[in-house]
Amino acid sequence: MEWIKISTSNELVRVHPDDIIFIAADGNYSDLYLFDGKPYKMTFQLHYFDEVFHSLQSNTFVRVGKSLIVNKQYIQIINLSAQELRLNGQHLRSVFCLKASKEALKTLKTQLEQEGNKK
Repeated sequence: MEWIKISTSNELVRVHPDDIIFIAADGNYSDLYLFDGKPYKMTFQLHYFDEVFHSLQSNTFVRVGKSLIVNKQYIQIINLSAQELRLNGQHLRSVFCLKASKEALKTLKTQLEQEGNKK
């Protein structure tokens, strides 16, 4: 089982990648959202998580614009006209509706369509 270890000066957080729904930028910090729906403030910027996710054997994360990384497993709806990304899943306690730029969502939509054609 693969774990992500996030170490700060005060704590060590171990989390399974499947439990991460998305990460949103918040200035020099990031809010990590797990399946319980609660945000966990992390003292890292998004590029740190980009690097961590790229080192995973099975990377299911994708950067959506400048301020968002989402777990592709939870993407339910991409609505370009509303500029909305809806995340949902079996064991999630809530549905997440996130805003993103139309261009970022269009890129994500194309990427997911191409991945679907490869299978």
